[in-house]
Amino acid sequence: MAAGVSQLPTGEYLRHGQTPFFRLPQADFHAPAPYAGAGAVLLGVPYDGGTTHQPGARHAPAAIRRVSGLIHSYHPVHQADVFRKLLTLDGGNVPLPPFDAALVRTVIQREVAQVLQAGATPFVVGGDQTVALPSLRAVAACHGPLAVVHVDAHHDTSGPEVWGDAYHHGTPLRHALSEDLIERGQLWQVGLRASWGTPRRGPSMEALERRSVAELVAAIRLGVGERPLYVTFDIDAVDPAFAPGTGTPVPGGLTSREALQFLRGLKGLRLVGMDVVEVCSVLDHADITCHLAAALLLEGLALRALAA
Repeated sequence: MAAGVSQLPTGEYLRHGQTPFFRLPQADFHAPAPYAGAGAVLLGVPYDGGTTHQPGARHAPAAIRRVSGLIHSYHPVHQADVFRKLLTLDGGNVPLPPFDAALVRTVIQREVAQVLQAGATPFVVGGDQTVALPSLRAVAACHGPLAVVHVDAHHDTSGPEVWGDAYHHGTPLRHALSEDLIERGQLWQVGLRASWGTPRRGPSMEALERRSVAELVAAIRLGVGERPLYVTFDIDAVDPAFAPGTGTPVPGGLTSREALQFLRGLKGLRLVGMDVVEVCSVLDHADITCHLAAALLLEGLALRALAA
């Protein structure tokens, strides 16, 4: 991939009044191939029809775009100019039919597939966690069964017995597993701590409490190896003290520093897609959660840039 373009200078960004992610160029949808030449594309997915408690995640792409304008391109830890190494575009929002959940999944999958067909890596900004499933479908269709790092307070492996619907924000990982989108043994769940409706066994926050972030991510790196990696990051994995703007908060989660350290530790793995979901900006305070979401996206983009 050729060197990318820089962000808009702050003065120009303020003058034209638009709010693309990170002051980046926007995809030209008048062109026959709007994503051509890009190394990464950010897609807003303003959908929260799968929420079971507090809606509002549909407003997150706009809110995260707004605060992301404060972020500069040079990553101080990786010592890399992310957007000069990686041509990154704001692909706008996926135009969704909000009252047809099945069609929403189809439209998201088709848009993510277009990004992949252009040779770019999709970065999906939700929206609720249901948007992860069609994104995973598109990425797995391109790269084969995936290693998936799922950072979340919840397992997201529920079925229709919970809410009477097979597709809501508590079900995407169940579908991804049953559809073989995830390679057997390659679902890595971090941050789990929500209470359960039925007895079960599985990972929990105790794994992180017993080990440092560095030890945990080292084990994941070893297990993932050269496999294509997809990261799905539900913001409620972070403790609500650091990320209050989410519809299903669970106390006792990651700190914002731990979340950033965790993503930085994935350096060197073959990242082929990422989403950040469940930010509910209407519940946020002083944009705390939106700022963190933007920072998490930059961490993912940095991982991709370092591999470019």
